Order: sequence, then structure tokens, then C-alpha cells
Amino acid sequence: MSLGSENPRTRAKLGLLLSALALIAVGAPACSRRGHAASARGDEEDGQWPMTGKDYANRRFSGLTEITTGNVASLKVAWTFSTGIPKGHEAPPLVVGDTMYVVTPFPNNAYAFDLRSPGGPPKWMYKPRPTSAAQGVACCDVVNRGAALWNGKLIFNGLDAQTIAVDAETGRERWRTRVGDINKGESMTMAPLVVKGKVLVGNSGGEFGVRGWLAALDAETGALAWRAYSTGPDADCLIGREFRPFYAQDRGTDLGIHTWPPERWEQGGGTVWGFLSYDPARDLVYGGTANPGVWNPELRPGDNKWSAGIFARRPDTGQAVWFYQWSAHDLYDHDGINENVLVDLNVGGRVRAVLGHADRNGYFYVVDRATGEVLSAAPFAPVNSSHGVDLKTGRLVPAGEKIPHQGRVVRDVCPAAPGAKDWQPMAFSPQTGWFYIPHNNLCEDIEVTEASYIQGTPYIGATVRYHAGPGGNRGVFTAWDPVAGKAAWTVKETFPTWSGALATAGGVVFYGNLEGWFKAVDARTGKLLWQFQTGSGVIGQPVSYRGPDGKQYVAVFSGVGGWAGSVVSADLDTRDDTAGNGWGRVMKDLPSRTSKGGTLFVFSLP
Repeated sequence: MSLGSENPRTRAKLGLLLSALALIAVGAPACSRRGHAASARGDEEDGQWPMTGKDYANRRFSGLTEITTGNVASLKVAWTFSTGIPKGHEAPPLVVGDTMYVVTPFPNNAYAFDLRSPGGPPKWMYKPRPTSAAQGVACCDVVNRGAALWNGKLIFNGLDAQTIAVDAETGRERWRTRVGDINKGESMTMAPLVVKGKVLVGNSGGEFGVRGWLAALDAETGALAWRAYSTGPDADCLIGREFRPFYAQDRGTDLGIHTWPPERWEQGGGTVWGFLSYDPARDLVYGGTANPGVWNPELRPGDNKWSAGIFARRPDTGQAVWFYQWSAHDLYDHDGINENVLVDLNVGGRVRAVLGHADRNGYFYVVDRATGEVLSAAPFAPVNSSHGVDLKTGRLVPAGEKIPHQGRVVRDVCPAAPGAKDWQPMAFSPQTGWFYIPHNNLCEDIEVTEASYIQGTPYIGATVRYHAGPGGNRGVFTAWDPVAGKAAWTVKETFPTWSGALATAGGVVFYGNLEGWFKAVDARTGKLLWQFQTGSGVIGQPVSYRGPDGKQYVAVFSGVGGWAGSVVSADLDTRDDTAGNGWGRVMKDLPSRTSKGGTLFVFSLP
């Protein structure tokens, strides 16, 4: 049966069942001895939010139905909490049982809140005190994208490349493992995913010429189990006998070396800082890789494996099963790290187990998640930097006139380096069969230059200046029909839409904008149903949960920042067009529309 073709009630039940089974199939206990759940309960919505994407499929869909299109206009603030940190707040709250957990941007403080008491008073606070110097190697604000709950532990990453586990009941540190080196330019902003007792984490730092990797730590002890690099020899990339990529260009020996100039792979980027997904039926973890090291493509001829693509790996060993490259020989900093949302769709008259991926290069991909075959790829935003994706070869077809070359400025390249969609995660509703995509409408002028690698310093080789795309609006919120390969509806936003999305069984979709408005729209029409001014730009990931009182709540962080909001959070000089790697001119009006913040908002019906 197709998620895109049944009646809404059947699709809702099927979606919840699949999410629940995905968690149960990996052996995650329903709850720990301390009552901290790690899986769904049977075939019904349990009202909890134990990981950043809600479930292993990364759907960000809540099956709660108390808040609906008919009553969402009555939402009120239930309680708030200020972190006192004036940087970008991108993490979602997690909720299990009667406790909510949050992690802040640097200095990465963790809090637990008692949901049984009015106002959600803190139960504990943990301060990891990360190395201050890590702030100097964070390219795009000192954000943190969330935590994970597993067997009574809250697990998260510090900006200084340490992964930390604390007791979820008391906040006492259980273990701490350093997995990266800030002296090399490595930092960590991603949310971990725990699969089969292994904590999966990856590094940031592609703009510092680091070598990307995905690592697995033992969830009980923090000991390193395996590390898979994104560049270099097959042995380092954990590419072995099981590796069966679908497309010919991804087959061969040591392509992580041979698709680079000599030694360039050692500063090759391909970091793994996005959201991970897991398919228990196929026992595969899906994770994207970021841009190749140095933005100037003329300094790195070749496909630059295994950057700007996606690996499917075995969680027990890290061994690669397949790989697909969204942007071979990436020309524009189009990281391939965006989330991969696992769904079943009717493709060509039969149901396929697929992943949906809205890439920075501007195309929405539907990919067979067993093989890596691209089933469809359609533009979800204005694109002139390429002429589409050749489905026979899987290759993106560059537009020759937009390819950067040293000695000249290439103008009006769409999408810009932040992509048609950057990190901001989309949601999927099994009721409509649509994806809800917060994204950008940005183009750029780019001039590539020489660059020399010096460990721990920026390694970019390009000057970029962003400007609004067609229509003049800089952001969009789109409902995307993956079967039809087109938008069902769109909402224009003044600035890039930099928050995550949340879909609910009440037919309501939530997201925020950089002006500080947190919004609820009709999932089927996009009609604005409710909005609340939080006082600072919303770049957080909204969640919904059932409180101990039985009521449905919606929670989100407000606090402008991230790459798009760094003109405010980092007090950048907007008279400089290139400030923040290109944001100065295009965001010069943001400081007059919002201010710094750092507040958790929790909403409910009266």
C-alpha cells in the first residue's frame, strides 16, 4: 500500500505503526529501570520524543491529536525557560516520561525539567565546560543540534569534539569521550543517534580542511567501536566485500584516494554533521557527507569521493553497503548532510521502501534505501547551476556557464552555498503523504581563489555574496508531494526559513522564522492558523509531547543564530557583503527585525 494514496486515517495508523516497529525491531527497551523510554509503545502514539527526529525514520511526526486545525488558534504559553545564552538555539527538547531534556549551544549545558510540576522547574543542570578554544573553529555559530536518550542516559556532543553521557535521572556524568581534535579544526554540532547500543557521532570542520568521519561509541562505556572516514583508502572508509553501490562511478578500489589530486584527500572534508536515520528491517544507518575540502573546485579535480553524498552502513561494524553522491566534484559547498527521511511510497505503480532527501543542490531525491538507486529527482527551489539529474547514471548535470573558474566572478548562481535547504530538518506526515520543507531562496555571486592549507585555520578558497532568489523573498516553507514530484503548496518568508518542521496528526504543521514568529499552518493548505512572537529568531526544532497531565504540548527554542542568523548572534558588520561567508548584504535588515535570545517556549491549549 502507498502512503501517498490511502485515506488519511489509514495512513496515520500505518505511519505510527511503522515508526513504532522501527524502534522495537532494534531491541531498544521500552523503558529503562528509571523509566526513560527509548521506543514507542505498541502501535499507538506514546506521546514521547526520545530522539531528535522523534523516531529512527526521522519523520518528525507526532501522532497526538488534541491540537487540531480547529482549535490551534487557542494555543497559549504554558511555561518558558531562559538559558541566558545569546547564541543560536537549534536543538529540540526531548521528552520521556515526566521529564524534558534540553542541550544549549556552547557551553553545551544540559537541563532536565520536571513536567509534573507547574512551570517545569529544573530537576538538574549539568555543565560540561568544553574547551573555550572550540568556539574559534566553529564555522557557523556555536550551535548544538540535540541529544539522544538511551537506557537511562542523556547523550550529547560538546562543541570541543567530546561526546558525553550523563545519568538522565540525576545529571551525574557517566562517561566522556574525546573523538576529535579542535587543533585540527574539528568541532561537533550534530545530534547523536543511538542504534543497537552504539552512539553514532560525526565531526564538523570542512571549512578548516579536516577529514570527515562517522564514529560509533559503546553506549554503556563510551569506548570507540569503529570509525569510518569519508576520504582515503577503502580500509579507512570501511569499504569492503559487502559494498555494492548502484552506480558505476562509485565502484572501484580506493576511490577515496584516486578521485583526488595527490594527498588532497587528507584535507578532503566530507564531514558528517547532519541527522542520521536507521532502517531496522535492512539494518542500515544512513548518513550524509559534507562538502569536499576547499571550496575552489579547480584545486581538486575529480569526483572527490566520498564527499557530498550518502553512505548506507551497518551499525555493528560501520561497513559500507552502498554510497551515492548527490554532487560529484561539488562546485558550490553543497554539503550532502541533509536528513534522510524513511518512508514507503508508490513509485511507478508499486510500493518502494525509500528515503526522501531535500539536498542543498536544489533537488528533492527519492532513493531506494536498499540499493541507493535514485528513483526521482525534481527541483524544489529555483536552480540554474545544473540541468537536472541523469537517472541512468545518477549524476548531477552541471550548467557549464555557472561553473566557477579562477580569475572571474560567476554571477547569479542558484542555489547559493547554503543551498536550497541547509541543515533545517523537514517533517513527513503519513496523513497527507507530503514532506514539509523549511528552506531558502538564495542565489550568489562567487569568485574562487587560491588557498593554502594550514592546520586549524580556514581553508575555503572562495569569496561569495548571497542575494535573494527569484521573487525577492529569501525563505520558503514548502509542502512537497514526492509522488507527483512537485509542491502541493508554498508559503513565502522574508528571511531564510531556518527552523525545523513538525507535523502532527491533528493536521497542523509547525515551524518558526528568523523574525521570531512561531507558526502553525494547515497541513493540507498551508493556511496560517496561529502564530506567536517569541522575541528572537526561531531556528529550533519544534516537538510535541503528551504531558503527565494527559495534555498535548508543543515546545520549541527561540534564539536567533546559526549560519543565517550569525549577523545577529555574532554581531557581524553587515556593511561587509562577505561577512559570515557571504551573509552580510543579504541579511543586513535582520538586526532591525529581531534580537538575541535563548528561551524555551512550551505551548498548550487552555
